[in-house]
Amino acid sequence: MEGGLSSFWGPVTAAEWCEKNYVYSSYIAEFFNTISNVPCILLALIGLINALRQRFEKRFSVLHVSNMILAIGSMLYHATLQHMQQQGDETPMVWEMLLYFYILYSPDWHYRSTMPTFLFLYGVGFAMAHALLRFGIGFKVHYVILCLLCIPRMYKYYIYTEDASAKRLAKLYVATLFLGSICWLADRLFCKEISGWYFNPQGHALWHVLMGFNSYFANTFLMFCRAQQREWDPKVVHFLRFFPYVKIQKPKSQ
Repeated sequence: MEGGLSSFWGPVTAAEWCEKNYVYSSYIAEFFNTISNVPCILLALIGLINALRQRFEKRFSVLHVSNMILAIGSMLYHATLQHMQQQGDETPMVWEMLLYFYILYSPDWHYRSTMPTFLFLYGVGFAMAHALLRFGIGFKVHYVILCLLCIPRMYKYYIYTEDASAKRLAKLYVATLFLGSICWLADRLFCKEISGWYFNPQGHALWHVLMGFNSYFANTFLMFCRAQQREWDPKVVHFLRFFPYVKIQKPKSQ
């Protein structure tokens, strides 16, 4: 949306959201959509520290790092509203879903090298195709399909998990996804009406914050499930009786 200050980055070449551009700074196009990624980075950093400190498998460290990369890409996109930065936001979204797909399905995959090889080549192929063809609605459809493919295994993990605290993580994951989707849709579909309000609720910025918590809850739940598979005696504990994380006890032989 058009704003007040001049643009450091030049004319807008990417998709815009329901926030006035360059209101607070000539260097930041969509201010709230940019800074709302900071909680995502902090939550991913907390998850990364926990994964490294307790020596979880490298896949979880990579997962938390990918969450941070995605949030940084989103910050650059919303700060500049340039097409290249938009692709730098969208392509890591697909890579991240491929990583979730690997973490969810690899424990039951008998050919260990085939899945990561295929997913890596798929990710590279998508990045090249997206750079050349500049998918629009096709990107959104593709991303939703990847998300839907992860749901059956996520649900299987949920029904086979007996720990009440771990199940609560899964429920928080669903709740933040639901609320975040409402914010995203409202910002996208009702921008004309929202623009006439005295106060803009910044639905897309709320989506970023909720997705930061959504990723953290999903990652923590998956870490618990994987620790159960490895017989590491996982427990969901809470820092200051509020913030959940997984604590494990590995056998001495490991």
